[in-house]
Amino acid sequence: MKERQARIDLEATFVRMAKVKTAPAGNTPLLGEAMARFYKGTVQRTRKFAAIGEVWDTLLPPDINEHCCLESFRAGTLTVLVDSSPHMYRLKQLLLDGLQKQILDLCRPHGLKKITLRPGRWYAGDEDDRKIVFSE
Repeated sequence: MKERQARIDLEATFVRMAKVKTAPAGNTPLLGEAMARFYKGTVQRTRKFAAIGEVWDTLLPPDINEHCCLESFRAGTLTVLVDSSPHMYRLKQLLLDGLQKQILDLCRPHGLKKITLRPGRWYAGDEDDRKIVFSE
């Protein structure tokens, strides 16, 4: 009888410990809502950025294009890095001569409203390291 009571007490102790150690299941948000936010915030912006990049590559002369890098696209503003002052000056002159209007007209459906130029380098090292290599 005492042995049976000891087993019951021991089992009750384990049940109490299990209740304390287990965390209650909280409200988890639905995965569909999180995926929709991710898609809206990232995937759609990437598609717009890719379409703008294609227009940029086709309209910009290759000798200037290799000195530029599309850095970001946020809130309708395309930010472009240019690696040297002479190339930035030439690009600014091209944009003022009508290239900016052409790019804005073609990319307006993607939300492009403004092009901003910034000095900067997206590569480390010499001019030979300028090209971005995605696979070897």
